Amino acid sequence: MEKNQYSAKLKFAFRGVPLGALIILAAVVLLGFLGGLLAPHSPVGMNTSAMLLGPFSYSSKGFHLLGTDLLGRDLLSRIFVGARVSLIVGLSAVFMAGSIGLILGILAGYFGKWVDTLIMRITDAMFTLPFLVLALVLAAVIGPGFSNIVLILGLVGWTGYARLIRGEVLRIKEEQFVRYAKVAGTRNARILVRHIFPNVINSLIVMATLQLGIMIIAEASLTFLGLGVQPPTPAWGSMVAEGRTYLGTAWWISAFPGLAILLTVMSVNLLGDWLRVRLDPKFRQT
Repeated sequence: MEKNQYSAKLKFAFRGVPLGALIILAAVVLLGFLGGLLAPHSPVGMNTSAMLLGPFSYSSKGFHLLGTDLLGRDLLSRIFVGARVSLIVGLSAVFMAGSIGLILGILAGYFGKWVDTLIMRITDAMFTLPFLVLALVLAAVIGPGFSNIVLILGLVGWTGYARLIRGEVLRIKEEQFVRYAKVAGTRNARILVRHIFPNVINSLIVMATLQLGIMIIAEASLTFLGLGVQPPTPAWGSMVAEGRTYLGTAWWISAFPGLAILLTVMSVNLLGDWLRVRLDPKFRQT
């Protein structure tokens, strides 16, 4: 009986999950950890005798499923290893932006007054500038590089979290359990950790999932422009940039990395929409 109840709860929890998106994301995560081991060729090894080979081609080094680029490097291997860059940069930037936005949003919503005014005015000022434009400016000032791109995306991506969490905290702090905690003399720090944070974690998870796709696109865009991850590290954005001058003769150099970005971001967004429906009580009641 208990086993049947557990099975029913499990089916309900995963009802409507986008299976295709989940499979794609699982593959990207697997490549992020094992891309270097699964790659059939060296992602940085050049072979001038195998330059610009099309998909399903052979060279002296073996079979190339997706072809080679202008330096004879295997495209499939570079896409495999490039998944690690997109995944690490995306997750790290989301974690950093989410942490900053969570802290500022909780402080603004709970304490109010001048704290709320100061934080929200900074947030509004950040919102007036387009996300990617601000990231480009910071990248031009700080400089390109793996760690720099994570720092830049984290610093420009926290505003949405701050506004969302502030709104949640404004609602939660008026609940009876928070009022009772204040009457009992509970310290603010304990109220924030024990009562406020657990009630905003669902919104935080949904926001982070939806923003992961934005971060992956932002990293690819900056890398495409030469302000992100630098060669010889394989990255999807730089691979698209390398093939833009060969679109008429070697379309696969840009097409396959671009397809990888498209499928990954689309899968993240689909999963984020599903999580929003599952975690938001307003949607669960409909």
